[in-house]
Amino acid sequence: MKEVIAVVGPMASGKNYICSQKEKEGWISVDADILVHDAIELVKDKILAKFVPFAEKEHIKLTNNDGTINRRALGRLLFSFPELLQIQESIVYPIIIQQILEFINEHEKSIINATLLYKTPQLLAYCDKVIYVTSPFFKRLIRARRRDKLPLAQILKRFHAQRNLLQEYKKSVSAEKLIIVKN
Repeated sequence: MKEVIAVVGPMASGKNYICSQKEKEGWISVDADILVHDAIELVKDKILAKFVPFAEKEHIKLTNNDGTINRRALGRLLFSFPELLQIQESIVYPIIIQQILEFINEHEKSIINATLLYKTPQLLAYCDKVIYVTSPFFKRLIRARRRDKLPLAQILKRFHAQRNLLQEYKKSVSAEKLIIVKN
């Protein structure tokens, strides 16, 4: 019988650490963030067609010199304009959903490591448990600065965008499936 858990929570809360601990118990994890990066390149032309006009107004260059998407620049644009984030999700999420379903089918004990899994109810439905990882604000801020080397303003925009994340999971997941872990 296949088992599926989700490890979710805000940026820099410790999701990867929790996944690494579960992997020691025989679980295999898939990182949705990495899948998103790959999916963005797969649909690069659609993303550029939608977002270049907005990026030009903000003086943001969305591509690297080699033609790949500059994810940091895209992130800066998306977190500045939440309506654009929804457009990007509508382009990328179908690919991610398919990839994660294939991953689940290939493994007996799967972990979905994702921040915004509540936005894909079809994937949440596969989860036997949802582990919500939380951590104090300043600890997360230090981790994010060290790990991502993003400007403070950009990190704070992402934190702000994720401020109601726990409430979203409480609305999306039954209380008996949701486990809150303080890291």
